Amino acid sequence: MYQFSPDEIDQSRAHHQAVKQDAEDVDVKRIGNLGEIAFEQFCREYLPTEMWEWENEEAMRRCNPESYSGHDFEIFGYEVDVKTSRDVSAFHPKALIEKDADDDIIVMVWHRDREDSLILLGWERVETLKSKVETENQYSGDSPEKLEHLATRPMNDLLNLGPNTAHMNQTPENPFQPGDRVEKREDDDASVAVVVEVLPPETQVELYGQELDGEGVRVAFPSSLDEGPGDWRDIDPALLSSYCDDQDIKLYTYKHENLRFAENPYTVGDYVIKSSHDDPDTAVVVEVADGSGEVSVVYKGQLDRQIEPSNLGIHCKEESISTYSYSIDEIEFTELD
Repeated sequence: MYQFSPDEIDQSRAHHQAVKQDAEDVDVKRIGNLGEIAFEQFCREYLPTEMWEWENEEAMRRCNPESYSGHDFEIFGYEVDVKTSRDVSAFHPKALIEKDADDDIIVMVWHRDREDSLILLGWERVETLKSKVETENQYSGDSPEKLEHLATRPMNDLLNLGPNTAHMNQTPENPFQPGDRVEKREDDDASVAVVVEVLPPETQVELYGQELDGEGVRVAFPSSLDEGPGDWRDIDPALLSSYCDDQDIKLYTYKHENLRFAENPYTVGDYVIKSSHDDPDTAVVVEVADGSGEVSVVYKGQLDRQIEPSNLGIHCKEESISTYSYSIDEIEFTELD
């Protein structure tokens, strides 16, 4: 068995996708999504990447409704469906067959009440489950009341369904996560960008007519994000991909090795506080000085209304509103109350 602990991005996406899917029971759909994410992680670490496919990968990453598919994964040519439940009785052969008898393989995932940990119990062929149900129906005696059979095979037995290949661990090497502020390496005048999507290692991406050799990272620039209808700074980083997809915000793809964490991550419009203050007031970045490691801010209480980031500097000058300069080491990001 294998244990999977979803992080905040996994949990946010699993929930938001269930909402966008208009699921009849959002709680059930959310935990089902987490089960798929858990199994995808297993596949990534233990199965050759070119021999499996997650049908709902893009829908989950961008929190979009899923395209209709009778199964969740295709592995070694087999159609695989993932069943997730807190109630282990849901994994009895009869219960599984009554819900889904059309796929080749069913994977069983159990979760804790708090949804902070999932256990991949095992898998079984649908034909074996059907045979088990038929045998039980023909059995003339009474089944033991305290022992119920779960027809499962160990997770690592999935490897035996495929060809004899070397162990392939496809855990991403990319160090970035959605929401990170990055810039292009070896570019002294690089603009700060926001990570929106971290693409799986096996995703084939073409740049300038050539296939990207490495893991892709999609970013958006703050100036484009500022043109959207909402305040993207208040959006959960896990949902930035969904927001950009909904609003058709242009994304740019880079090889992860060509990016680095931004030395000065601040951009105009960011909400910050002065770290040394005991009860700091929220300020808004007005200007970022090139190469100096300093930013100019205006305290939010000095503004009588919300001002577009691109107009902040002009507004402060026209209204004679004082701005203050700080080193980037003196401030930190904050959120609006």
